[in-house]
Amino acid sequence: MQLYDFKMAPNARRVRVFIAEKGLDIPSVEVDLGSRAQLAGDYGKVNPMLEVPALALDDGTVLTESTAICRYLEEVYPDPPLCGRNPLERAVVMMWDRRVEQHGFMAVSEAFRNGNAFFKDRAVTGPMDFAQIPELAERGKQRFANFLGFMEQRLGEAEFVAGERYSIADMTAMVAIDFARVIRARIGDDQPNLQRWHAAVSGRPSAQV
Repeated sequence: MQLYDFKMAPNARRVRVFIAEKGLDIPSVEVDLGSRAQLAGDYGKVNPMLEVPALALDDGTVLTESTAICRYLEEVYPDPPLCGRNPLERAVVMMWDRRVEQHGFMAVSEAFRNGNAFFKDRAVTGPMDFAQIPELAERGKQRFANFLGFMEQRLGEAEFVAGERYSIADMTAMVAIDFARVIRARIGDDQPNLQRWHAAVSGRPSAQV
């Protein structure tokens, strides 16, 4: 296996954290999105969507989309379980992971890609060019602020995002919240449950990858 990665990309970080939690050693190739290397050269032959991460398997199959990559690794390397231990747990974990991705992760992306000059005419990832919409940058910031409030309430009910066990939903939430630095958004002093949880998940060795 080989992972196509970029250290600054949040979706790639999600996969690196997952790999670290599994205790796996998967070689990687850096695709420098900062210099737009994905738009030149041969990377389009690896992933026509021109995004990272991508996981190339030994049989030539290439998996893209961070959640799909993690689910594959979960099936092949089931211990420790990071997507739930039984059908109900798996459903709950996937529910929370999707909520975090949609309302937190994508909100930051919306704000960042529509508000940063680097993404002029590249407001959406992928092979097509799209103009920025400044109003979406402001909407993304508000969506993320709402997300933090929602997560503060949730983490007052449970130790981790999907319940009492650390899971892929915590990885997605941690990466989203850390990524939000690019839009100058932080956990508030009035959000102690989020602060408690973030300190715990950030203290795991996997968070340092």
